[in-house]
Amino acid sequence: MIKITQNIDDISLVWGEAFGDSFEDIKYFDDNIQNAKCLAYYDNESICSLLYLVDCSLGEKNGKYVYAVCTLKKYKSKGFATELLEYAKREYGSLCLIPANEVLIDFYKKRGFIYEYELNDIEFFESDELKNDYLLVGCELEKPIILSDTEV
Repeated sequence: MIKITQNIDDISLVWGEAFGDSFEDIKYFDDNIQNAKCLAYYDNESICSLLYLVDCSLGEKNGKYVYAVCTLKKYKSKGFATELLEYAKREYGSLCLIPANEVLIDFYKKRGFIYEYELNDIEFFESDELKNDYLLVGCELEKPIILSDTEV
C-alpha cells in the first residue's frame, strides 16, 4: 500500500538505515520542508520504502524533485522503490532527481528518467538552508546531473 506519511518514526527508521543520518537531522528536515510530501510503501502496516517529493521547477516547467529514495535492507530488490516512482509519476506528473552515483544513473534511466539537465536548471521552492544542506548533497558524481522523466 502506498500512502503519504508524516510518521517521523517510520521515516527515520528507513532513512536512518539507508543513509546513516541521525533522528534529529531527519526530523529537522521533515519539520522544515514546506513544499514536500513523503510518499511511503507499507506492507501489512510496516514501512518498507519511501521517497520525498519536493516542489520545484526545471527550466520553465513545474514538477516534483524526488529526494531520499530509500528502502529498508530486508525489503531490497522487491520493487518497492520502483512502485513508489511509478505511483509518483501517475499522481504528480513531471519528476526529476539527482542520482548519487553511476549505478543510480542506470537504475533511474531504466525507470524512464532519460532527460539530462544541469544543476543550475532547477529551482526549489524551499529555503536556501534546506536546499544547500539537504537537497543538493550526497551526490558522488564528479559532475552532478539532474535526470527527468519529462523533456523541458
